[in-house]
Amino acid sequence: MIFVLGSINTDFVAVTKEKIETHETESFYSGLGGKGANQAVAIAKLGGKVEFIGKVGNDENGKSAIRRLNEFGVDTKFVLVGESESTGTAMLTVVNGDKDIIAHSGANFDITCDEIDLALDGATAGDILLMQLELPVAVVEYGARIAKEKGMKVVLNPTPAGQIPASIYAYVDIICPNETETEKLTGINPQISEAYLTLAVKKFYQLGVGEVIISLGREGSAIAQGQNITYIDPIKASVVDTTSAGDTFIGATVLKLSQGKDLLDAVNYATIASSITVSRKGASESIPTAEEVEKIVKNMKTCANEHKQNNG
Repeated sequence: MIFVLGSINTDFVAVTKEKIETHETESFYSGLGGKGANQAVAIAKLGGKVEFIGKVGNDENGKSAIRRLNEFGVDTKFVLVGESESTGTAMLTVVNGDKDIIAHSGANFDITCDEIDLALDGATAGDILLMQLELPVAVVEYGARIAKEKGMKVVLNPTPAGQIPASIYAYVDIICPNETETEKLTGINPQISEAYLTLAVKKFYQLGVGEVIISLGREGSAIAQGQNITYIDPIKASVVDTTSAGDTFIGATVLKLSQGKDLLDAVNYATIASSITVSRKGASESIPTAEEVEKIVKNMKTCANEHKQNNG
């Protein structure tokens, strides 16, 4: 079983072609968002079973978020409804595919350690806990520690990146930052060169992390297992909206790991899934289904076989 401990937001998105002080948008829409919710939806839409641990406010946005999660196939029995804060919200502007976000945490910051104990009570060794940093850091560390004690695999997507306690790394089996988050956490820019990326990986190892996946935007990604670092090429796509690309990437990776795939196969699959996500607008709505990804996988295999035969 996969558990996702994370944030739930209602996203309000304005899409435009250029970034100026005042501009008429091409489109405006709202929908389910939040890093945690997006990653849980990615797992569910790609065919996985996932239980979400989070909190919404007692308002229409919260009711809508729970309803949408259920529609996508996410188990929401541990999505709690708080009384003191409204559901988290995020205001997004998307300019030629790139986004800026202003977020209000709301009920996301009301979740407690006791509520995490309740949610993880039935978890067992071999289950996976996926987390981000849109909740209080102390709550994230507590969840990681409890999961580790149960023998679960702990995956941390350290976003939004900031200063986090060094003690949290000892509980993390796999850390999945992007290039910006990597630099903030290690002080090393992994995009300067392969040598710098290696130094960043070593820094994560020194902090106590087991394995590392660093997404490098348009340059693809890199995975580190022990002394081995493997680069994964990106897949070309027409970029419409990058909002959930990283969440799709991480959710797909975790799904495949839960199915027994090795890290390389999991990230290759995730790369295909995220290339579909960026080609259409929205957060959870833009995440592909398993059938959509498998169709591309099949086409890629066919092309590879034809190329081999033509050059055989």
